[in-house]
Amino acid sequence: MTTFGERLRQARKRKGLSQMDVFDAIGLSNKSLSRYEKGDTAPSPETIKRLARLYDVSAEYILGLSSEMGHSADNAQEGENLIDMTDNRSSAEKLLSFISASPTVFHAVDNISRKLSNEGFKPLNEWEDWQLDRGESYFTTRNGSALIAFRIGSGDVQGFNIYAAHCDSPTFKLKPLSEMLTLGHYVRLDTERYGGGIMPSWLDRPLSIAGRAIVQTQSGLKSVLVNLSDTTVVIPNVCSHFQRNINDGYNYNPQTDTIPLLGSEKAEGSLAALVAEAAGVKEKEVVSADLYLYNKTPGVIWGDGGEYVSTPKLDDLQCVYAGLQGILNGSNDGTVSVYAVFDNEEVGSSTKQGADSDFLLGVIDRICASLGKSRAQMQPQSFVVSADNAHAVHPNHPEYADPQNRPFMNEGIVIKFNARQSYATDAVSDAIFRKICASVAVPVQSFANRSDMAGGGTLGNISATRFSVNTVDIGLAQLAMHSSYETGGSYDTLYLERAAAEFFRTKITRTPDGGYELEA
Repeated sequence: MTTFGERLRQARKRKGLSQMDVFDAIGLSNKSLSRYEKGDTAPSPETIKRLARLYDVSAEYILGLSSEMGHSADNAQEGENLIDMTDNRSSAEKLLSFISASPTVFHAVDNISRKLSNEGFKPLNEWEDWQLDRGESYFTTRNGSALIAFRIGSGDVQGFNIYAAHCDSPTFKLKPLSEMLTLGHYVRLDTERYGGGIMPSWLDRPLSIAGRAIVQTQSGLKSVLVNLSDTTVVIPNVCSHFQRNINDGYNYNPQTDTIPLLGSEKAEGSLAALVAEAAGVKEKEVVSADLYLYNKTPGVIWGDGGEYVSTPKLDDLQCVYAGLQGILNGSNDGTVSVYAVFDNEEVGSSTKQGADSDFLLGVIDRICASLGKSRAQMQPQSFVVSADNAHAVHPNHPEYADPQNRPFMNEGIVIKFNARQSYATDAVSDAIFRKICASVAVPVQSFANRSDMAGGGTLGNISATRFSVNTVDIGLAQLAMHSSYETGGSYDTLYLERAAAEFFRTKITRTPDGGYELEA
């Protein structure tokens, strides 16, 4: 695959322009352009826009998302800037569509599976023998809520490039016997918290129910996706007249304050019928179900030029989506490219489908066996990008951010650091990832918690206990993490798409002197 600088040079040559011609057209000096084309430094987003216009190439090509140069006017409407439209707004629209189709972890994995199948990835079952070939692409799932996809290089494969994210978000899960007739007038649903969500953000807004049902068929038990999208439930607040301290730091009780209302007494007994209808079976054929609440509020793109995106489940479906685009657009012959999406990060990852399971290690061992190599050989040449969103500086409370390492939305991918190793990043993994980002003109930022405030953890160190390799913890800056409706930067999604694709295109090799070579 070509580098960012090579694509710039090829686009200029196709247009028949010299470096002096570029200077005459847009005022960019020969020295600066030469450095961009050699990959010594990266141009600003504004410079990239001007060069794409001048060279008449598609945004997808210049950013490494397509091998076709195209034309700068592709899909552009009159008066629109192609780079702006394609880069942030088009990317954000696709992200929102992906999130809308993924109300639960089961739907997210099904959504990803279909996209992978459409791109030629072959499905594998864990319980069957695997016949793997070099140059081919595969994926497998576990529990219907975790997925690992991989491309095996066609050459002398030396290691694994692994991108890991999680598809679960804080929510409420319905208990097995959930309908509660209350006061003879209301039907409520007995739920419990899943993860550390911001509970008030779930109140007084349209919610619905989705998940999976286990149904009885003639051949046995079968898992079926269900989405009660036409059904609305609401968790009602108590009015301020009865609850005078509501704005003074009210402590919500999950057994009383966050119980959703399904309907009046007329709704009694309706939930089972609604689930069966959504599953396309008779009510008696539903044996069990895993059901969760989700926020029905549609995502929106807003701000100057569509700079922000607000939606449910931004953490961590934004990183899931960007990583998917990465593996669909990047690979190299000397590496196994791995895209791993885990479940249950919000509750500790210690499940059969979580990052602390044997799922990833089992897949790695089977790939190694197919290549005739041991894991001990492949492991030292491997690298993990652990992608989980990060905290942007809050406009109303900047005091919560570190005075120096404080990221903002739309200013690039966030690299996370922590002295106690809550994040796995060290100088080696930081340097490698920065070089990869620089090669495709993707800006990066640093995040560290204030020294007097504890932060959260993520996938990096958990997966490293199973497969101990150089790991960088990254994310995209966002506001209101763990709210039922979160806000992030629309440019950042595209930044991570580009960086993820370049990561998969890059062969990372250990040198005899203990250094590292990066070849894309």
